[in-house]
Amino acid sequence: MNFLKGFKENKNKIFKKENFYYLTIIIIIFTLDRISKIQIINDFNDTPYYLNDFINLNLIWNIGIGFGFFSTDLSYLYNLITLVISVIIIILLHIFLNSNILDKLIYAIIIGGALGNLCDRLVYKAVPDFIDLHYNNFHWFTFNIADIFISMGIIIFIIRNFFLKN
Repeated sequence: MNFLKGFKENKNKIFKKENFYYLTIIIIIFTLDRISKIQIINDFNDTPYYLNDFINLNLIWNIGIGFGFFSTDLSYLYNLITLVISVIIIILLHIFLNSNILDKLIYAIIIGGALGNLCDRLVYKAVPDFIDLHYNNFHWFTFNIADIFISMGIIIFIIRNFFLKN
C-alpha cells in the first residue's frame, strides 16, 4: 500500500506544470546534441575541419565516459559502465522531481546532455566527440554538445552548493 502511495505522489510530482518547462529544456538539449552528432557523422570525411586557430571539428568515437576516461574494448565493462550511467540518470531524474526550481534547471541541463550521450552508447556503442579545442600543439579533450551541457550543469551545481550557500 505504501508503494502505491509513493507512486501516486511521484506521479503528481511528474505532472506538475513547472516540470514541463524543465522537461522541455531536457528535450531541447537532447535534440541539439542529436542534430549536431548526426550532422557530423553524416558529413565527416576523415579530415578535420578547421573553424579557426583554436577550434577544429574532428570526429572521434569515445568508448569510455567523459573525456575518454575508462575506455575499454571489453564489452562486459562497456555494458557495466552503460548500466551505471543509466542508473545515475534515473537517480538524477528522481532528485530532479524533488528539487526546487533553480536546482531543477541545473539537473535538467545535466540530464539533457547525459541522455544524449547515453543514446549514443546504446545506438552506436560509442559516443561521437567532435569539438577539438586547441592552442598551438596543446589540444584539450575532444568533446560534444552533450558534454558541454553536462559540464555546465556540474559547474553551476558546484558553484551553487559550495560557494553560494551559507
